[in-house]
Amino acid sequence: MTNTSWHPGSWQQRPVRQLPAYADAAALEQARRQLAARPPLIFAGEVAALRERLASVARGEAFLLQGGDCAESFDELGESAVRDTFRVMLQMAVVLTYAARMPVVKVGRIAGQFAKPRSSDTETVDGVTLPSYRGDIINGAEFESDVRRPDPQRLLTAYSHSAATLNLLRAMARGGYADLHQVHRWTAEFVRRSPQGARFEELADRIADALAFMEACGFDAARSPQLQEVEFYTSHEALHLHYEEALARRDEGSGRWYGGSAHMLWLGERTRDVAGAHVEFLRGLDNVLGVKLGPNAQPDDALRLLDALDPDAVPGRMVLISRMGADQVAQRLPALVRAVRDAGRRVVWCCDPMHGNTVTTANGFKTRDFNRILQEVREFFAVHAGEGTHAGGLHFEMTGQDVTECRGGAQALTDDHLAARYRTACDPRLNGSQSLEVAFLVADMLRSRLTP
Repeated sequence: MTNTSWHPGSWQQRPVRQLPAYADAAALEQARRQLAARPPLIFAGEVAALRERLASVARGEAFLLQGGDCAESFDELGESAVRDTFRVMLQMAVVLTYAARMPVVKVGRIAGQFAKPRSSDTETVDGVTLPSYRGDIINGAEFESDVRRPDPQRLLTAYSHSAATLNLLRAMARGGYADLHQVHRWTAEFVRRSPQGARFEELADRIADALAFMEACGFDAARSPQLQEVEFYTSHEALHLHYEEALARRDEGSGRWYGGSAHMLWLGERTRDVAGAHVEFLRGLDNVLGVKLGPNAQPDDALRLLDALDPDAVPGRMVLISRMGADQVAQRLPALVRAVRDAGRRVVWCCDPMHGNTVTTANGFKTRDFNRILQEVREFFAVHAGEGTHAGGLHFEMTGQDVTECRGGAQALTDDHLAARYRTACDPRLNGSQSLEVAFLVADMLRSRLTP
């Protein structure tokens, strides 16, 4: 990829949105320099491996599962929170792999998802106006002037938390936790008691029987890395450009730049302006890139973004993530899919059924309805079936923990349940039981595509 006019700081010459106003420019520069001196969190070879896996997704030979927190919190990233999200993603991937009969590429919204876009720079409560909470990488959620003041030292804290989380994820992915022989151990107790927990146990029994049969036939399943380990990649919205620039690195082998903060970086609805700073920064990186496309996205928007971010049409580089809202998919998505297909672009099409389906209850809780989430997924699959393209992936805000943030599902959560365990730092997430329930419902859709 040739970017003769690009360098990691060239974004500063473009219009920029969604960055905080730091009162102390010298303190920000000091934090940036400290970050730039630290090792990258991921490496170029890992980025290349993910790009290769996603090229298979774009060809219709694999499926992408992307999920995790809406906004990670410095206070919530202990071992149990990371483990619970990791294992429910393993469960979802097994369910989808079994149904689709194809590999599932696992990408977490984790180890860097600390910044959140906001519709307003300020928030007013009881006549007091303070900066909006923009994620723990910038400020704190408590409505206090000292806490809401953007603090550059939080950039360093975000790096440290990300490094610790990545260390744990790599240990679980490679150290035996993901071994298919341990599939029965992945189910959290509160999920085990649910109907989908019982259904997963039945699937786990079938997997255990299959492994026993293979071993009886002489296949040494206990020594097969494909059964003992998983590839697990990280992603987040590349919102805080000072942080991202500080972690950009040049690969010695290829001479190309890559973002050292995550394997995949994406742009949101508010930062995908093709003339803006965020597009300018990402276009020069070798990472896998995602772009969120909402109901107002036009076909020309998608094509201009692809031309800017992927002029060489590199296989597996681009993930287009639709987030339309359940009632908008059938009307808005087909034109985008057709335009990209007719332009000869082979991208990964992924569905985010969360962000277009957020509502606020009468008692002030932001929530999402399980049925509308599932409706958007169904509409996404239907559009791609109609256009002859591959519905390549799903993008969820979810956690493995027993939270009560989204209504519905087999647990039949209602407005009255939300306050019981509403713990999100920003937007409502599917809990472990609801996440597994979605996986089984999507598995049925994938299985139906294989049925003559």
